[in-house]
This record gives sequence, C-alpha cells and structure tokens, in this order.
Amino acid sequence: MRRGLLGRVALAVEPALISLCFAFFCLWLDRHGIRVIDEGGVRERVDERILALIFLPGAIGFALYAVSLLVGPVRALRETFGPIFVVDGYLRTRGRDDYSDRGCTGYVAVLLDDKRVACEWTTRGEGDLPFVVQPALLEFSEYGGIHTVDGQSTQVLPQNFPAFGVGAKAPPSPSDRRL
Repeated sequence: MRRGLLGRVALAVEPALISLCFAFFCLWLDRHGIRVIDEGGVRERVDERILALIFLPGAIGFALYAVSLLVGPVRALRETFGPIFVVDGYLRTRGRDDYSDRGCTGYVAVLLDDKRVACEWTTRGEGDLPFVVQPALLEFSEYGGIHTVDGQSTQVLPQNFPAFGVGAKAPPSPSDRRL
C-alpha cells in the first residue's frame, strides 16, 4: 500500500511544482508589475499586475490536481491501519438488489452472533450469489474484507505473504499460480 502511495506522490510532484511556480509568478507580478517606461523623454507607467490573474487560476488548479491525486491512496493507507476483527458469528451471501452496481454479483457479509450486519462487501464475477447464512469464525477488516473463514484463508493475502510485505514484489513461484 505504501508503494502505491509513494507512486502517487511521485506523480503529484509535477503538478505541485507547477502550482508553486505559478504561485511565484503571480506573487512576483503582483509585487513588481508596475514599471515606468521612458521612451524619448516621455515617461509612461505600465501596470502589468493584471497578468498575475492569469497565473492564479493555474496555481489553484494544479494544486487541486496534486491533492486529488493523493486523496484515494492516503485514505487507503489510513484504512490499512484499521483493526482486524475476529467474530464468532455468521457468513452471509446474497444476490444483487435494485441498488447494485453494474457488474456486481451480490454481497458477502459478516453477521454478529445476534445476526446483525458487522460489515458487508460487494462481489464481482459470473452469476448471482445464492442467499446462504452459515455459522463461522471470521477474521476481517473493513478495508481488506474477510481474511479467514473458520481458520481457512480466503486468499486476501496469500499464505506465504512475507512479514511486513518485505519481498512481496518478487515474481510468483510456480506453486503460487492457481488454475
């Protein structure tokens, strides 16, 4: 997750620098925009501060663009530090409803022991999910989904995922590939 954030920070550097340059141009023109031109003994005062207004929207636009590049990854990184919950409750699957997004095949939910919904996620794939409620010991996080069901991994993170993700970028071994 941090690697993705750092990639977006690298992309946001360019619009941030352009924003700073435009802001500098705007301030410089505002401070030094009045000149006196002496042509053939005639002194004329020229006000070029109006040019500062050209750079101001550019500075604001590029700053907003740089921030917008970082909003999603910063939110995702913040959510990865959220707690991991362990619930002895129920796993529920259900099909689409009238409010489902296109491509959604249904929903998977973790229910507490009194069958209240703890968290629910949309699913993607082929066909609709059936309505099934089954008791289970579940480990999940709001951002990462369901990690284990009755001690069995759901492959949100592979079993051989290294501690702290160090070395996770290595190419998959033949045993990691699934048909």
